[in-house]
Amino acid sequence: MRELVFFLEELSARAMLEGLIHRLLPTDVTVRYVVFKGRQDLERQLVFRLRGYQAPDARFIVLRDKDSANCHAVKAGLVAKCREANRPDALVRIACHELESWYLADLAAVEQALGVSGVAASQNKRKYRSPDELANAAEELVKITRLRYQKVGGSRAIGPHLDLDNQRSRSFAVFIAGIRKLAADAGRNA
Repeated sequence: MRELVFFLEELSARAMLEGLIHRLLPTDVTVRYVVFKGRQDLERQLVFRLRGYQAPDARFIVLRDKDSANCHAVKAGLVAKCREANRPDALVRIACHELESWYLADLAAVEQALGVSGVAASQNKRKYRSPDELANAAEELVKITRLRYQKVGGSRAIGPHLDLDNQRSRSFAVFIAGIRKLAADAGRNA
C-alpha cells in the first residue's frame, strides 16, 4: 500500500482524520480523502468513484455514520457496493451512532482540544462510558462543551488529541484497528 484513500460522508470526518492519521501510518503512505455531501451522496456515488480510482497500490476505507439505521445493514450495503466496484478488499467502517460518539469516548481529548475545563471529569458518567449507544452524540457534545463544539472546527481540533487506544467506543476501536492492520500489511509487503 502506497496510498490510502478514505471515502467519507462529510467534511468533519476528514478534519478529524487529518489530525490523527499521521500517528497510524508510515510516512511513505500517501493519504487522500474523497468527501461526499452526506450519506446519500456517498452511497449514490461510491461504486462510480471506486471504479474510477486507478492507482494500483491504493487501499480504501469507507467511513459512514450509523445514524438511526441498522449498523449491520448499513455495512452490508456498503460492502456490496465495494464488491460491485471490483474493490472487495475495501475496508468499511461504521461510526456508531455518529462521529461525535468517538469524541464523547475521549472527553480528555475534547477538554484539551476545545479548552473547556471540567469536561474530562464527566467521563465516568454512564452515558459517556459507552457513547456508541447515544443516538444524539452531536447534541450531547455541544451541550457538554457549553456550545464550543462546532462540527468541522471541533473535529479538526479534537482529532490530534484522540487516544488511539481508547476502547470506550467500540466503533472507534474497530476503525483504528482496521487502519493499523492496513499499515502493518503495507509494512510486510514493502
